[in-house]
Amino acid sequence: MTGNSNKLLAILGAYKPAPWRGRYSLSRLFFNFYLLVMGSFVAIAIFADFVISTAVKGITDDYTSRFMGGTVLLIEEELFRKPRSEWPKTIAALDRKFAYRLEIVDRWSLQLPRKEAEKLDNGELAIDAQGDIIYHRLKQTPQILVVGPLSPERNPEYQRGMPLDLRISLLTWSLIGVCLAIVVWLWVHPVWRDLEAMRQTTRSLGEGLFEARAPKMRSSAFRPLADTLNGMAERVQRLIATQKDLSSAISHELRTPIARLRFALEILADTDDPSERERLWRMMESDLDELDGLIDSSLTYARFEREQPEPQLSAVDLGPWLEEQVEGSRLLARDFDLQVDITALPPQLQVELDRKSMPYAVTNLLRNAIKYARLRIRVSAEVVADQIQVHVDDDGIGIPPAERERVFSAFTRLDRSRDRSTGGYGLGLAIARLVLAQHGGTASAEESPLGGARFTLSWPLSQNVTES
Repeated sequence: MTGNSNKLLAILGAYKPAPWRGRYSLSRLFFNFYLLVMGSFVAIAIFADFVISTAVKGITDDYTSRFMGGTVLLIEEELFRKPRSEWPKTIAALDRKFAYRLEIVDRWSLQLPRKEAEKLDNGELAIDAQGDIIYHRLKQTPQILVVGPLSPERNPEYQRGMPLDLRISLLTWSLIGVCLAIVVWLWVHPVWRDLEAMRQTTRSLGEGLFEARAPKMRSSAFRPLADTLNGMAERVQRLIATQKDLSSAISHELRTPIARLRFALEILADTDDPSERERLWRMMESDLDELDGLIDSSLTYARFEREQPEPQLSAVDLGPWLEEQVEGSRLLARDFDLQVDITALPPQLQVELDRKSMPYAVTNLLRNAIKYARLRIRVSAEVVADQIQVHVDDDGIGIPPAERERVFSAFTRLDRSRDRSTGGYGLGLAIARLVLAQHGGTASAEESPLGGARFTLSWPLSQNVTES
């Protein structure tokens, strides 16, 4: 067994976890998120502009037709005052007076959408797809008056460097990009800081530093995650500490009964005296019972500490239920004056408790009282300040005030003796406290009115239903 343990320790000692590499890059996180947000914003803006332009195109074209209709008719009248042979000179003279271009072209040279072509042939104003050039058929002639482009940016005669609308668009998008970058930075930087803190904490936990905890998160989005991580770390740390304590304490507790068994077997092999052999058999049976009790108590404590199952609450009448629990332990207390007092309880008090786990708490307190009482044990119950309180009093040696909290730790015994009357395993009170924590309460110790120790189980009355 020792050789196998040494091999296992050698293997575990030689094992080293892979090093943690990398970290969250603030610049990378910022640029990725910025590009995502900016790209989405631009795509939405372009789509919205397309939808709005399509929706208002008819309105815009109608406005342009009404706005330019009088000018076009005046130009047409001016042309028809002159012979058709002078129209080129006339249109050239008029072109110099307008800020936009004027020209006359043949009908067959124009390629217009069907709807606009029909309007043009019917004598109405037709507008190109960009809404910037107006076409008008000069009465019944095959010639078309072309007015525009109306915007200076599309007129070659007026182009001066970058078009104004393009410059305005670039300036607007630049300002939007800078403002968006500032907003994204103000959002990403706290997120990165919280992510880095979480990464550092998880790395420490992965390296076995279970006392590591995530700091308070600045971002509200990560606070529940940090609380969950800290709760998990605390739980793992407690489980590992419990496992170590259990392993150490159980190995220590096993030595005494095993040593007595080995000693009894050696004597049994060397004696032929029937009475002596009978005494040794009884002693070995007692040691086996002690081993069985230690294993059972250890498994019970480990189950409550590891799993912390949700209590399966059911309503019981507290008075009769408490009397039933005491009757189950009365055989062990046949040498004591064991009393039950439930007169302080309200009539027919219905309590919701776990029928499987709560008996562990009451029974362990009773067994503890039986171990240390001289003559009297008293079990009572009452309701105090919205709390149910079950007291177990004895007239034993009591517990010093400085030790009243420590006795609820696993494998803690104030009496260090190993005799079978008071030795125990130091798990009963720890199990009782775990059961009460399961019910949202606690177990405590104080001085008893009988002169010994009083152990109290207390849990909230809010789980109860009182029948009037």
